[in-house]
Order: sequence, then C-alpha cells, then structure tokens
Amino acid sequence: MNSVSLDQSSQTDVIDPARAAAFQIALGQDGNIASGDLLPPFFHQLYFWSPIAPRGLGRDGHPCVGGLIPDLGLPRRMWAGGKLSFHKPLRAGVTATRQSVCETHMRKEGRTGPLGFVTLRHDIRQEGALCLTEWQDLVYREDPSADATKPTPPMARCDEETSYEMSFNSTLLFRYSALTFNGHRIHYDLDYARDVECYDGLVVHGPLLAQFLMLKAQDELGRLEGFKFRATAPLMHFETAMLCRKGCDLWVRGPDGRQCMTAVAKAA
Repeated sequence: MNSVSLDQSSQTDVIDPARAAAFQIALGQDGNIASGDLLPPFFHQLYFWSPIAPRGLGRDGHPCVGGLIPDLGLPRRMWAGGKLSFHKPLRAGVTATRQSVCETHMRKEGRTGPLGFVTLRHDIRQEGALCLTEWQDLVYREDPSADATKPTPPMARCDEETSYEMSFNSTLLFRYSALTFNGHRIHYDLDYARDVECYDGLVVHGPLLAQFLMLKAQDELGRLEGFKFRATAPLMHFETAMLCRKGCDLWVRGPDGRQCMTAVAKAA
C-alpha cells in the first residue's frame, strides 16, 4: 500500500526471495537466495515498485513528474549517481518499509543549456530497524539536437589492481528493467534511444553498472558499510567494459578507454 504526498512517499513490500534469486540468475550467478538469507548490497532496487497506469507515464516511459519529483520543465532524465549507507543487511522473506523524500531540487543554466538537479533520500527498515539509507541524484535536461556535438567524456585510469571484462546485451538490460520495474525506454526501445534521445544504442542502466561494482567491492573488500558512485559517460548494450578496482576506488572503463562510472567503497 502506497501513500504519496508532494515531497514524500512511504511504501511497504515483502522482500521476495524468488525475485532476488531471479536477479542472481540474470547476473550469471546461482539463484540460491532463500527466505531468511541476507540480501546482497543494492538488491533492494528490485522492490518497492510503483505501478502507474499508462495515462500517468511520460514520453520516456517514466512516471510523470509532479509528485515526489517536482516538474522542472525538462523532459530528459538521467540517474547521475548515488550514495548508500548500509546499517544492517536486509533479509529475504521479511516485510520492509521504504520512506522516501525529495531532499533537494534546483534548476540552473549549464554550458549546454538548462539543467535540473534532484536528490531523493530513501530510508529502508525491517522490523523497525533502519537497514539502509540511499541517496539518488537525478539530472534533467532538454532534448538533444541530432547534429549537436557530443561532449568529450573523461578518460578512465589504467592503474587497477584487479579487473574483469563484462559484456552487455539487450536481454540483460530487458531483464534488469523488468525486475526493477523500470520503464525508461532508453534501455529497451532502440528506435527511441537513437531517434529521440540520440544515443548510439540501448543504454546500460547506471544502477546496473553500480550493482556490478558493489558486488565486486564486497567480494574483494568484505562487507560494505558505504558506497557512492557517479556516472560520467553512457555505456551501450553492444559494448564490452572493464570493471576495475584499486584500493577502495572502483570504475568502469569503456572499450575506447572512456570513463563510464567512478565509485568509492567503504568496507565495514
């Protein structure tokens, strides 16, 4: 049951182990999460869906702004980054509640035109205990011009201690969109991604890249206490990337050497 005001919302959901196990399989892992197991970091993205009737969706497949997220008059949405504090692991099979607020929002002029910035904060609790706090940084901008010069992305560092190669395809993007109930068309509608938002292909979800980096950080550094990430350039579904780590720094390097995402992990 959801209740929504102009600047906050509260949602309750059961952390279904079957959904988490399906996500494990989509990521190429064994689908072995069962009721009572601790949830891997960032798997809460699979829950707290907000189904909206078709008439309440925008052109891009996202819910229309004007509720929790204010209308800044800009049509193009991007998840620019985020920060997480892990207080206590979520447990599969247990009911959880997410309280969401819009902490900040502003519109200002950038070098390429007007930009809108929105920061959402989510507090997730199970059995009365605060399990995690998440901040989502969203950016809104005008539609791109097809003949406009694309910005030059930063180049990624090459001094990693560990790395592995990761390929993406439309099936993985579709599965992630479905499991997270993300209707943004840049992730599954190739014509829309190319013709309207002027991408070269389907865009790999920023949170999906962050998910892989978080799992890498936990595997190599141990249980996470915090994690923050920032998207710096889009990665397309047909591209192969390197997921890299040095110390507590992590990043995604595209096939041409560009930096697609940076992150910093804090081990417990």
